Amino acid sequence: MAIRLYLSDDTSARAAGAAALADAWSDRPDVQIIRTSSRGAFYLEPMVERDGPDGRIAWFNVSPQDLPAILSGTGGTPVQTIPFLAQQTRYTFANFGETEPLALDEYQARGGLSGLEAAFRLTPDAIIDELRVSQLRGRGGAAFPVWNKWKVAQQAKGAQKYVVANADEGDAGTYCDRMILEGDPFRLLEGMLICARAIGAGRGYVYCRQEYPAAAARLRAAIHKADEAELLELNGEPFPIEVVEGAGSYVCGEETALLESLEGKRGVVRARPPYPAQSGLYGCPTIVSNVLTFATIPQILSRGGSWHASLGTEHSRGTMVLQLGGRVKHPGLVEVPFGLSLHQVLEQFGGGMAPGSRFKAVQVGGPLGSLFPTTGLDMPICYDAFAKAGAVLGHGGIVVYDHETDMVDLARHFMAFTADESCGKCTPCRIGSVRGREILERIQAGSGTMDDLRLLDDLGETMKLASLCALGGRAPYPVLTAIEHFPAEFRSKLRA
Repeated sequence: MAIRLYLSDDTSARAAGAAALADAWSDRPDVQIIRTSSRGAFYLEPMVERDGPDGRIAWFNVSPQDLPAILSGTGGTPVQTIPFLAQQTRYTFANFGETEPLALDEYQARGGLSGLEAAFRLTPDAIIDELRVSQLRGRGGAAFPVWNKWKVAQQAKGAQKYVVANADEGDAGTYCDRMILEGDPFRLLEGMLICARAIGAGRGYVYCRQEYPAAAARLRAAIHKADEAELLELNGEPFPIEVVEGAGSYVCGEETALLESLEGKRGVVRARPPYPAQSGLYGCPTIVSNVLTFATIPQILSRGGSWHASLGTEHSRGTMVLQLGGRVKHPGLVEVPFGLSLHQVLEQFGGGMAPGSRFKAVQVGGPLGSLFPTTGLDMPICYDAFAKAGAVLGHGGIVVYDHETDMVDLARHFMAFTADESCGKCTPCRIGSVRGREILERIQAGSGTMDDLRLLDDLGETMKLASLCALGGRAPYPVLTAIEHFPAEFRSKLRA
């Protein structure tokens, strides 16, 4: 009888060699390869698991030559004892590493669709009330209360209403949306259907970034399976969901630029108000939320809003999905309740610094996030603490920089990124980012002055206050915090 071996089919696992392992062992009659979602412990990939008497047993950083030991059960580690996983509190990512992404029966057997079933037993008002009780905030940059947004869309008048999942996950160091699309796509569809029932929507879209071809293909396959199972229906009417791929624009992660792109136009930011919940896609009421937000909804409906509100801190309820990257020993995905400090996360889950590296700075929230030195590591991971520090949690990406990082080069990189990605709609972002890049290039070349540092500060304040969206409004933060915390590096490059 063939032994079942479980390998992740996630893009990161494939990049680490999981696909090569599966190919190498595919013609073995004594082996049955099962491709699962990822556990998110990327530093252990390729990781191979098999069933044991008390649960799965895993082998780490496997090569084809390790197969005899795996088949004999020699040297494996019980999955439940892996510290990186055992110390997490996984709800949104509870299925990861356990299930086959397109196995709808497995999804249902592990509680999938129970949130949707609960939603069908509730009125639209009662669904929104459960979200109000849960205190769920959007798992993106604005962290707006989800129930409030849904209530506005529910009450808005329109011949048609839409639900749009924002899968344009463009922040460096973030990948949880991609993991959901590739590893647990039915959870996203369930969350979108619950939203559609609450607001009275008749159609859904998933706007997926061009750089995620595997995710888009997996989601389309999941939509086909859900349609075959007659799950994509509301009130006896079909609820079609379409996957639309973007063209690589970072600014299309902003909800109004995303909607412009969905309409077939150039992806530029719209002036607000009106907000999309009132007038969004084709001028109709539209809910736009990222994939992680929709994926959090089903368990709130199945377990109740008060359950979700019992997790986390006073104003940051539930769990936060963090993605660790950069110069840490253990990069990967972490789901924990809000409230742990940055230091705890980096040590407990990141394993500290990579060999030979010394900590210099950490950036949270993508390329628009603030930089923190050692003195900022005691800050708790919650919306209030980050807002007080002039920072954003964003999508939970955490990138660690070591002692070899040149902060002037890094600051120039971030401002150049904004200059490249600006949609050009507003002057502060379009022109300010280019002027900021030029100033930093002068400093890099050794021809900058103290006046240039003061000019960067003035320019940054203008961009913060006058930009039309968060791209321009947040762009100065990594630059200004780099100057604030590492002034000697900038002054050392100024001309005398």
